Amino acid sequence: MVEIKSINWDATYDVAILGFGGAGATAARFAADAGAKVLLVDSAPKGHEGGNTRYSAQLIGTGDDFDETKKYYKRLTYPMELDEKMIDTYVNGMVNMRNYVRQYLGVSPVSIKNDFQKGDSTISLESAVREYPEYPGVNSYDLTVVHKGIFDAALWKLLRKAVVKRSDKIDVWLDSPAKHLIQDPETKAIIGIQIERHHILLNIRALNGVVLTMGGFENNQSNIQDYLGANHLSPLGTVFNKGDGIRMALEVGADLWHMDNYESLGMLHGLSVAVPKGERGQLILQWPDAFNGSIMTIGDDGSRYFNESEPNRHGHIYDHGTWRVPRTNVHPYLVFDQAQYDQIKNHGHIPVVDFFKKMIKSEDPSNLARIIKVNPKIFQQTITTFSKFAKQGHDYEFGRDPKTMRPFGSGPYYALELTNNVLNTQGGPRRNARSEVLNASGHPIPHLYSAGELGGICANQYQGGGNLAECLIFGKIAGENAARIKDDFKNDKMSGAGSSENQYSQRTDELLNNDIKSVNPFAGVKLGPNQYLGVSDDGIGGQVVARVTYVNNKIQNVEIVKQSESGDIGGKAVDELPERMVAQNTYDVDAVSGASTSSRAIKNAVKDALKKIDEGTKVKR
Repeated sequence: MVEIKSINWDATYDVAILGFGGAGATAARFAADAGAKVLLVDSAPKGHEGGNTRYSAQLIGTGDDFDETKKYYKRLTYPMELDEKMIDTYVNGMVNMRNYVRQYLGVSPVSIKNDFQKGDSTISLESAVREYPEYPGVNSYDLTVVHKGIFDAALWKLLRKAVVKRSDKIDVWLDSPAKHLIQDPETKAIIGIQIERHHILLNIRALNGVVLTMGGFENNQSNIQDYLGANHLSPLGTVFNKGDGIRMALEVGADLWHMDNYESLGMLHGLSVAVPKGERGQLILQWPDAFNGSIMTIGDDGSRYFNESEPNRHGHIYDHGTWRVPRTNVHPYLVFDQAQYDQIKNHGHIPVVDFFKKMIKSEDPSNLARIIKVNPKIFQQTITTFSKFAKQGHDYEFGRDPKTMRPFGSGPYYALELTNNVLNTQGGPRRNARSEVLNASGHPIPHLYSAGELGGICANQYQGGGNLAECLIFGKIAGENAARIKDDFKNDKMSGAGSSENQYSQRTDELLNNDIKSVNPFAGVKLGPNQYLGVSDDGIGGQVVARVTYVNNKIQNVEIVKQSESGDIGGKAVDELPERMVAQNTYDVDAVSGASTSSRAIKNAVKDALKKIDEGTKVKR
């Protein structure tokens, strides 16, 4: 927190919003529509903004009936007791979500429950809609998408587009992490923020409000250890959520809630294939071979610790009457024998990137145990016990379906290192139904608001779609409340220090430029003989621009000259697809597994470039 007697302001806005994900984009849009001049900042570099909304399935929680949806939500949070006004606000927002999508996003809502048919998705959407089918009120729950597709950033792109459309009212600064809130020492009102932009600390005045939409702490290992009791969790979403919102809220006296609540995802109960620290984990939703046959998951000592074939609900598995995220291990492994190895290989589709390169192999189980650092005696006993249960047709330890179990054979044996993953955290500053951040006494901190996963309402047993619904519902509330002109801002001790209340910006240099104003996508790209440019707006990170060299009815070269796709899987599509297109002399090549959205954007950009050839023209720049 910055708390000083006087300050020189570098710029002044009506509203400052920290975090350009789903909640931040929503808050900025509604604050601007309420007449505010808005600054929207994010620590991610250009093209990587979007938070977890960008990587999510794009499913929005929706309700058919208020009473039934409320009944379902309260059972999900049981035995927690949340503020009744907060619950009502949230549920009412979900019940009106279809109208919200029509009115504010400008598209017709698509119902997963009513509009999707079997085969429309590669994953089971029935279980996604009714994640807890045994709970009362579940039949009133639905998931809304903005078109007939999932995991394609469609919602995020609409939210981002709404911000770009309002660039006269919203300035966006990327790669500009917020460092501290600026608080009036007497009134305790939040009157500004300190931001580091291009390695320069700037003091930004916020006349009416500051909104925290900075996501969780998935990439802060200290927070993960302190609040979640886990050694390490591999993020499935953005790598830029580092808990800064929690730190900044604590500095100004905010209360915290839901700090031990987080979600994971995947076929293996919140486990992913191990990746280096700091990298995103690979989300695997469908891999039946991981729990069918002579294969099992072991923990740090070499023993099993859950039913591998049991359905999981965002990483939660059944635990004495409720559903919880299972205990984390430092180095869990997937272990199997030669028969299982052959089964996986013969089935062809293996969702794990570089699966065979990641295998650890040994002829002897004791030697394999030593390599993967588990207790050899326990490991051998685990294999023996598993095989015995498979032969007897009953898993006396965890109740795994005997049809999915096959006794282990003789060596060789294999191990694949796993890691616990995290989809998102829910903890952060406590808020009320007006999206105001509360202090430890339960009173609002003046001019401070929050929305989204940072201090999210979701607790205990999470139902898919809940977080995106929260981004849209509380993002709107926070943006509109933050935009309201406050009667007290003229009385704070710093209102006139170094600034004019009628002047939004005190600097005119490049530090204050808007980073996402619409520009010519081809600007600065040079063209040589027989070269053509194409663009697609379908990328997860925005526009993709391709330069195609075409000679004698043949694609000679494909270059992706502008793109902001994710560096892991999306980056693989950027690297691989151009070579395939040249080799096959067509843009219509197979997508890179796990990067269907990025692949589609690249293909459409090249297709657009090839159209210029048919038209006999080059792109005007």
